[in-house]
Amino acid sequence: MRSDATKQARNRSVKSTIKTAERRLDDAIKAGNKEATQTALNGAGSAFDKAAKLGVIHSAKADRKKSRLASRANAAA
Repeated sequence: MRSDATKQARNRSVKSTIKTAERRLDDAIKAGNKEATQTALNGAGSAFDKAAKLGVIHSAKADRKKSRLASRANAAA
């Protein structure tokens, strides 16, 4: 039971980090700032890779999300 609570807290934290990274990328795309968009895209990719490494999300989901985010960033640039 205790380990479940610990894992749940870690998973919640990692998922929150992922969502924050996505929001930062969305904000940078909407602002039209190319440098900020690229920085946010790198941060989001790193966040997804770390989440997949920890087992919070599946690696295929991380790859899919990174690809879709990159497509949106490139379309805006």
